[in-house]
Amino acid sequence: MSFKDQQKYLDELRKYEKKLNRDELEEYKMYLKMHKDEEDFDSVSLQRLQELYEKYYEPIDKHKYDSFFRKKDI
Repeated sequence: MSFKDQQKYLDELRKYEKKLNRDELEEYKMYLKMHKDEEDFDSVSLQRLQELYEKYYEPIDKHKYDSFFRKKDI
């Protein structure tokens, strides 16, 4: 994984910071410090960061917005 991927995961998790429990929040803050110091994550910490991301990230269902837009008739 690259530095950009780390940044992506950390940015997305920032939105869900209030939902994290105490242990996860401490772990998240540790990852932020590591990222701020421009350290590359090892495989274990990166895996844990991905697990946190998958646990809290909720993709947006775009089908709900289809009713607001008309489809063009050809």
